[in-house]
Amino acid sequence: MSNEKQSKDEELSFEQAMQQLEEIVGKLEEGDVPLEKAIEYFQNGMELSKLCHDKLQHVEKQMDYILREDGELKPFELQEEEKS
Repeated sequence: MSNEKQSKDEELSFEQAMQQLEEIVGKLEEGDVPLEKAIEYFQNGMELSKLCHDKLQHVEKQMDYILREDGELKPFELQEEEKS
């Protein structure tokens, strides 16, 4: 990834990156995209997906730090809702 592209991606918020990713998915689902453009969309989507993943991991680390007790880290785990 070029430095210009990388710094642009780092400026995106999680919500902005997700919105762009949703737009790309919508365009690809339409199916009327030339192959070269579809590959470009896919590559951009993968970069946005990685950016979102990295931002979520960063937040998880922050939450681990915030939730520590007695000087020790208390692991933060998301619990899935039980389905009836």
